[in-house]
Parts: sequence; structure tokens; C-alpha cells
Amino acid sequence: MREFSETYLRRTREGMWDDSRVPLEPLDLETRERVLDVGCGTGELSRVLASECSGEVIGSDVDRRLLSVAGEHVPVVAGDAFQLPFPDDCFDLVVCQALLINLPEPAAALAEFARVSSELVAAVEPNNAAVDVDSSVDAENDLERRARAAYLEGIETDVALGSDAREAFEAAGIDVLETRQYDHVRTVEPPYSEHSLTAARRKATGAGLADDRETMLSGEMTEAEYDDLRSEWRQMGRTVIDQMEDGEYRRTEAVPFFVTVGRA
Repeated sequence: MREFSETYLRRTREGMWDDSRVPLEPLDLETRERVLDVGCGTGELSRVLASECSGEVIGSDVDRRLLSVAGEHVPVVAGDAFQLPFPDDCFDLVVCQALLINLPEPAAALAEFARVSSELVAAVEPNNAAVDVDSSVDAENDLERRARAAYLEGIETDVALGSDAREAFEAAGIDVLETRQYDHVRTVEPPYSEHSLTAARRKATGAGLADDRETMLSGEMTEAEYDDLRSEWRQMGRTVIDQMEDGEYRRTEAVPFFVTVGRA
């Protein structure tokens, strides 16, 4: 399983569910008495659930560092998604967000969710193969596409699972009731945040691609192709910085998430 930092989780989930919570309606949160958020990380979804649910929301994650942050908002319990430390049927909703895409056997985790749920199991998962980027720097659109394709070839888990989560549910013996799409849109525009400035600097140095080098080379990409991509990436980053200095840089990224709900 991949691990993530608190900073990464805060950045990638910032603003999620701020514009609409309609795709969460099939969870019937207002009627829930006890909800478990598996792989809660720093508790971004846990907080949304707690604000919509009159019952108790508990967060669970294997990473105790992240739990210390989530615990500031909801009760938390350390636990493995494949062996949850709870008895059978003790929640009426078990849900996760962006967890299954990082697991080698998502259906096995869903089966464990169903064991501790008396009613509903839900997963909010992205299709990272369908991310759409629109940038004022023309080269960024193409380079993002090429880098993402190489990354997807090298990663060992199914990070595009979101749109096909129904298959994992059915493999776990869970009847799917409904699937809804939610597009998480992140925008960069003036005035630029400190994170946006840091991201631009990382593009100009190629640091972002360097972090994913091993994964990208695990697929079909050759070292020469990676070096060429990184060189173009750094040039693109310098153009981003130039546009930022003039207040002209704009970037919109849309990540499609799918809320799949089934009956345990």
C-alpha cells in the first residue's frame, strides 16, 4: 500500500465537497447512527460525514501519524482495512475515500467493510486516468498527459478504479445500489497561494517527476524517454513561473470521483 503525508492529503482534498454534496445523498447520512470512515487519513471525509450525520462518526487508519490529525475532529481507532478491529454489524455505514485505489486487493477490503456493516458499504474513489487539466501554459496539458500515462503503467494498484468500482463490490458479494459522479475541481489563479508557488518551483526543477521516477520507469517508459520528459517538464515549469510573475498563469484540474453505494 502506498503511504501519504499529511501535507499531500490536505492539498489534494482541499475544497472537496465544498461546492456540492449531492453525490453523497445515497448514503442517507441524516439517518445514520454509527458511521466508520476507513482509511480516513487526516479526516477530510470524516469531517464532512460528521457535519451531515446526527449519529457517531469514527475514523480508522493504519497510519497513526495521520490519525493524530483526524482525531482533532472525530473519534479515531488505528486499524488495518483488511482486518478491522470491530465486531460484526456494529456500523450501519462503512465508507472510504480514495483508499481502494491504493490497495492491492480492493475486493478483500470491501468484504471486510461488509462484515462490520449492518446495512450500507460505500466507496468514494477517483478515476485518475481521466483527470482533465486546462492550463494557460500550452505545454503543461500535453506533459501532464504523458507523465500520467507513464505513471499509470508503472503503478501496481488500480488508481483508475473509481469508475469501475462496481466490479470490486460484486467480487466482494455486495449488491450495488447506485453510483454517482463528483468532479473535484482545483484551480490555480491570482493571487497565488504559497502551495501554488511551491508547486511551480518543483516543476521548474523537475522535483515532482523525480519523486515518481521509479514508478514511471517500472512501466514501458525508457530512461531516455524519462530524461526527455523531465527536460521538457522543467522548461514548462519555468514558463509557469514567468506567467506567474506577470499574473497570467491559470490552471484548472478536474478529478472525477465516483460514489459507489452497496448493501452489505
